[in-house]
Amino acid sequence: MRILYGVVGEGMGHATRSRVLLEHLVKHHDVHIVVSGRARDYLAKRFENVHNIWGFTINYEGNSVKKWQTVLQNVKGAVTGWPQNVRAYFDLVEKFEPEVVVSDFESFSYLFARNHRLPVLSVDNMQVINRCRHDESILKGHEDAFEMTKAIVKSKLPGAFHYLVTTFFYPPVRKERTTLLPSILRPEILAAKSQAGEHLLVYQTMPENKPLLDALKASGRQCRVYGMRRDIKEDLVEGALTFRPFSEQTFIDDLRTSRAVIAGGGFTLMSEAVYLRKPMLSVPIEGQFEQVINALYLQGLGYGQYTPMLNGDSIGAFLEKVPDCEKALQGYSQDGNQLMIAALDEQLRLARGHKGEDWQDVTQS
Repeated sequence: MRILYGVVGEGMGHATRSRVLLEHLVKHHDVHIVVSGRARDYLAKRFENVHNIWGFTINYEGNSVKKWQTVLQNVKGAVTGWPQNVRAYFDLVEKFEPEVVVSDFESFSYLFARNHRLPVLSVDNMQVINRCRHDESILKGHEDAFEMTKAIVKSKLPGAFHYLVTTFFYPPVRKERTTLLPSILRPEILAAKSQAGEHLLVYQTMPENKPLLDALKASGRQCRVYGMRRDIKEDLVEGALTFRPFSEQTFIDDLRTSRAVIAGGGFTLMSEAVYLRKPMLSVPIEGQFEQVINALYLQGLGYGQYTPMLNGDSIGAFLEKVPDCEKALQGYSQDGNQLMIAALDEQLRLARGHKGEDWQDVTQS
């Protein structure tokens, strides 16, 4: 089967989970990949037929989204990037002629499919916001942000043949052609053996956050800190804090042997922490409700805590809850990526040969 696979380049989580599925698909099918941003380099090192396209980007300042700068950045990118996408579009039409499109929240591959009336399989975690029913107790205080984000997600890949939604939480499905499946985990995480440790793994993208550092020092815990000393080439020790340059293997070792994790609300690291049964204190990036809902469900399941701000009080309250979170996490189980791969194979089988058909949701709200 000829498959066009689209990967959104904003954030590396899409690329790392797509890598897992692509490693399976390229063994059985002819696959071309369209991808933007840093994800392009990551996938190009591992696969052939990787095509670079322009994609949406987000501008950050500290732990929040700079909305106006993000708009300007993407208007400029669209003007310069769209002609390249058009050229790539025609190249794919003439040379590849895909039969099915798989999209990880990526628009170009989706538009390609719609223009050629090809079936689209959606594979991502974002669709849980639109295609599931969420209890009022989860959304309390976040209703406006939820409705806005839901509208954006709904407009992203409408009318797909099927939606394979990766998740570690399972709200009721409210739309047809939707399957909830366990989070996709990279092989390095599946191979990691969780061990009980005493240090905290801290991952933050804010290079300067003195209140957080003071709170971590006051906690009295050994901390392995990533992302806050970006210029270092080797470990930097400041009392109980060890700042590390990023290394995938070292990071995974620190994760699997940690007592708990302090990080943002990104789905990939959160899923990995849940799989390795590590309690997590999540502080989502301000302005990204997708991260907020991840953190709210994490807290609702008892796997960790949600906080809008990291400080001494939130860290202290979390550390007191760690034993309870550890108990709750013992109930989580996942058989690697077997269910997701089986579901993807089945939907590809069903989608093949359905060119020219439209799939719209009965329930449009």
